[in-house]
Amino acid sequence: MAVPKSKITKSRRGMRQSHDALVAANPAECPNCGELKRPHHVCGACGHYAEREIIAQADEIDLDDDAA
Repeated sequence: MAVPKSKITKSRRGMRQSHDALVAANPAECPNCGELKRPHHVCGACGHYAEREIIAQADEIDLDDDAA
């Protein structure tokens, strides 16, 4: 069974855990619609990436009545 040889001090424990903190998000503004989005990701609001339309939105797609 693994048992520590000696007590880990609060200082040593704190130094080890100093890199465990969560990092805040870094949102960027979409150049097409102005919504906040994650950097280097497709905008969830308009479907654009780097000023190109990648994902067509549902309101822009024409579906035939018999196809739906």
